[in-house]
Amino acid sequence: MVEVSPSPSRPVGGRWREAVPVALRWVLPLFWVLWVPLAWWVEPRESTEAQLDRDLATGQVVAFQRASGWADDGAFWGNRPRPQYATNGGMLVWTVPNGQRRYTFGAPPASDPYLVEPDLSAGVGLSWRDAQLAAVSATGSPDGGPAHRIGNAAGLLAGVLTVLWLGRLIGGTPPLAGTRWFWFWVGLLPFGVGVLAWTYRELWRPPPAPVPGRGSGWRGVGWLILAGVGISLLVSVARIVFGTTVVPG
Repeated sequence: MVEVSPSPSRPVGGRWREAVPVALRWVLPLFWVLWVPLAWWVEPRESTEAQLDRDLATGQVVAFQRASGWADDGAFWGNRPRPQYATNGGMLVWTVPNGQRRYTFGAPPASDPYLVEPDLSAGVGLSWRDAQLAAVSATGSPDGGPAHRIGNAAGLLAGVLTVLWLGRLIGGTPPLAGTRWFWFWVGLLPFGVGVLAWTYRELWRPPPAPVPGRGSGWRGVGWLILAGVGISLLVSVARIVFGTTVVPG
């Protein structure tokens, strides 16, 4: 009688090491696809004072603030630009009910008449626009309502995507098409382009063996600079061709 020995069971750790790359090759692109429309929707769009007056006249302004410009926190591609509050700032940012933010540049006011009561004894009252802004200040949503929630959802997706990518890059098996430092710098490219490049090259189309002379960290820095400039130029041209409604920023 011939005895057949059972095949050895695969260790749990081995199964996890095989399952994680398969899951990430789908999860990372999926999170990126979910992040793109949310981030595009809440990205500030340059507008005009005439549009501001139309939005005020139709009751479409749910929040606003004076600002001196935009603040961008660091190099993380998932960061949202924030208006830098300034009482006499020359930029006015407002939010409409669908969650989109608009901004326009104009002459900075001498004061904030829409935040204080007018001096009626001097015979000077609020202008129509300032009166409307005063009403928004009193009754509007301080955080912009839907814009705040949509922006938080976009930030959460970008954060989770980045954590999963970094966790695999640092704690997983060594990459085959480049070094860890190479992919770290490339992963900082705007709009998550670097994370998608890593996903494609290391998870979807990995080489059968480590590539000789794999990209070093310095080469990754070079790609970050060159590709970053190229992406910025491409976005600027697209904004000129299609307008800020299609390509906000």
